[in-house]
Amino acid sequence: MTQIRLYDTLAREKKPLRPADPRRITMYVCGPTVYNRAHIGNARPAVVFDTLARLIRHVHGADSLTYARNVTDVDDKIIDAAREEGVDPAVITKRFERFYLEDMGALGVLPPDVAPRATEHVAEMIAMIARLVETRHAYEADGHVLFHVPSDPDYGALGRRDREAMVAGARVEVASYKRDPADFVLWKPSTREVIGWDSPWGRGRPGWHIECSAMIEKHLGTTIDIHGGGLDLIFPHHENELAQSRCAHRAPLARHWVHNGFLSMAGSEKMSKSLGNVVLVNELLAQGHRGETLRLALLSAHYRQPLEWSDALVAQSRSTLDRLYRVAGDVTPGPVDDGVVEALADDLNTPLALARLSAVDEPARLRGSAMLMGLLGDSGDAWFRGDSGADVDSRIAARADAKKRRDFAEADRIRAELLDEGIVLEDGPQGTSWRRA
Repeated sequence: MTQIRLYDTLAREKKPLRPADPRRITMYVCGPTVYNRAHIGNARPAVVFDTLARLIRHVHGADSLTYARNVTDVDDKIIDAAREEGVDPAVITKRFERFYLEDMGALGVLPPDVAPRATEHVAEMIAMIARLVETRHAYEADGHVLFHVPSDPDYGALGRRDREAMVAGARVEVASYKRDPADFVLWKPSTREVIGWDSPWGRGRPGWHIECSAMIEKHLGTTIDIHGGGLDLIFPHHENELAQSRCAHRAPLARHWVHNGFLSMAGSEKMSKSLGNVVLVNELLAQGHRGETLRLALLSAHYRQPLEWSDALVAQSRSTLDRLYRVAGDVTPGPVDDGVVEALADDLNTPLALARLSAVDEPARLRGSAMLMGLLGDSGDAWFRGDSGADVDSRIAARADAKKRRDFAEADRIRAELLDEGIVLEDGPQGTSWRRA
């Protein structure tokens, strides 16, 4: 059996994936906070871990993986968005969760096996917080419950920052009720005008970090095989998850910590809504880019490396797919190429896998191998004709009519117009066919 190796952020090295139970491999990936549309940077972890899930199921069996990706549907940004619109927070979260699923689906991202929402797991969060309070890893102060960072001697192992950097990086609130500046919130009070739940510490709502720990325990168990997310989550989110779960269970939270690198716009730094340098997935789709093209662009760089988003990257990805579809045609998928699997199994090396994919000249094997990466799922005809097929066919008919009328200038004009749009006409004994250039 192929051995999958993944870079583990905690160990700082590539390690073989050795799940506790190969028949039930567990993976949890931090999902969206649903208050806005997803930008293409948000899509990178969704595509990366979807590809990893496909690989695990290929190697270990279709039913071998339980993949959970949460939905954060209680958050200050959600509350602010709901207040601005004058609606219940659930209106905001349901809308943007639907948009997120539509956008990721367009990129070929398969639904996770479990998609837990934070608001549906508050009881589990309260139970975990109570456990931490009982074992003196957390304390109540001024209506808040906080995790006491000095109670965990291993805190900081994931991010490997010194204390001053951790306090600064966490953007901790300076509050008189904190025993230590690095302590972080597990529970905070809510007024009657704000969403909240009853708890032993009064009416309130959970902090961000506790939700993932509680939902992992609920759906996957105490220690999972893979915990994933973006590089920006290492600290403080994953550091805090790791600490509170370790202290609650006296066991590691995950065997592998896997993080994808940042995505930036050409000529700028990390893509971020706060910086305003974002391009939304739905905007790219509305511009006519295929979801499959965007997926290939996201897989073109190694997942741990930074990726610069540009028009040139999208154009190159489209050109690559055109070439692959021409080779694959409309054949039924065949066996997956061993070289492609080997590349993906080596820490999800998608650039090498794509290079080996391009060298496969057997159409059935090419299609089967590409589908392992979520590519070439369309027929060749559907890919090249696309949604504009009816419009092109009508203009071809108009050109044929012009030729019958011997209006060759009009016929040439239609051909040139279509060519400008990247559509090549091929006249033959059976009539005129077309393809995208």
